[in-house]
Amino acid sequence: MNNNTVNGQHTERLWNANYTKVWVANFMIFFSFMLLTPLLPIYLSEQFGADKDTIGLVLFGYAVMALVARLFSGYVVDSFPRKMVLLISFTVFTLFFVGYVAAGTLMLFAAVRTVHGMPFGFTTVANSTVAIDVLPSSRRTEGIGLYGLSNNLASAISPTVAIWIYTTTHNFDIIFWLAMGVAAVGLLIDATVTTRPRAAVKGKQPVSLDRFFLMKGLGEALTMVCFAFSYGVMSTYVAIYGKERLGIEGGSGTFFLLLSLGLILSRLQGNKALRQGRITHNASLGVCVSLVGYLLFAALPNAFGYYAAALVIGLGNGHMYPAYQNMFVDLAPHTQRGTANSSILVAWDVGVGLGIVAGGVLSQHWGYGAAFWTAWVVNAVGFAGYWLYVKSHFTRQRLR
Repeated sequence: MNNNTVNGQHTERLWNANYTKVWVANFMIFFSFMLLTPLLPIYLSEQFGADKDTIGLVLFGYAVMALVARLFSGYVVDSFPRKMVLLISFTVFTLFFVGYVAAGTLMLFAAVRTVHGMPFGFTTVANSTVAIDVLPSSRRTEGIGLYGLSNNLASAISPTVAIWIYTTTHNFDIIFWLAMGVAAVGLLIDATVTTRPRAAVKGKQPVSLDRFFLMKGLGEALTMVCFAFSYGVMSTYVAIYGKERLGIEGGSGTFFLLLSLGLILSRLQGNKALRQGRITHNASLGVCVSLVGYLLFAALPNAFGYYAAALVIGLGNGHMYPAYQNMFVDLAPHTQRGTANSSILVAWDVGVGLGIVAGGVLSQHWGYGAAFWTAWVVNAVGFAGYWLYVKSHFTRQRLR
């Protein structure tokens, strides 16, 4: 059955087999990714004696390569069979986890981590675009919002598992091999997805920036950079900050659990508004709540501020991000669906990458307080940009 009856009306089924498979595969991508993310600063410090500046640079390389990949991935998934692009990039992403185990020097580890960002960038764009393709058109806005729940669930469970393994065994190799195994399961699931064949684009197409980045969404992208900057600072240094400053060695698992709980609750609660097309309603609520959350994190350097901020930031981002993703999709024609998806991810990567580097430099030379207050100020800039420009621009320019 592809259809259901709701309130006497015939409606297309949201959770069809292909959408469910892609949703689960996305969970596997981000579960494997989030197993490493909160612990890499600790790993680099303990294994190689890296200082905060060096940690920031090593982790920044991954974000740069993901950014480069996403600049081209939108064009690639719009031009070639999407499932083929997805399976190739997912395979490379999975195999790269072996490199973390094999890397015996800081330089080699940095090289592996940096290059790994490229297949991650391609895989996430291809998977999310396939998800939109297999959604029924009448449920697309709602489905895009629910798709992100897979990220959020992975972010809730994965760091908790990783930190438990670390505190129990202090063996990072177990974490690296587990990440590879989870990614491999996701790859196998994606291999069973059925998509409509897409022929390669024939004929020479005019070269323009809009083939690689949705210029119509530039204002939306710039504010997203600000929001991602704040998240990059916080998420990268929260584990080592909790351990060094607050004495919370295993508490970062609880932090990510609360963050993800907020993300999940807000996505579920905000899904009704998305189903009704009230995209700016969710975005407006999200940017306001997130701003309060980052203020809590910066202003209250204690356990209460640490955990309360996690929940509040999760609630805010869970409204804001899916609304923004729908903005990009609704600003683009159907032929640029991949470009729309890659554009929001490019903006997110730029912000997170800048946040990683800035957070490392600021915490090294001026302390964690300076890093987290900077994150709040940059978030406030994005907040102002949304209210002064983005909200009205999207309302005027949306295509659907």
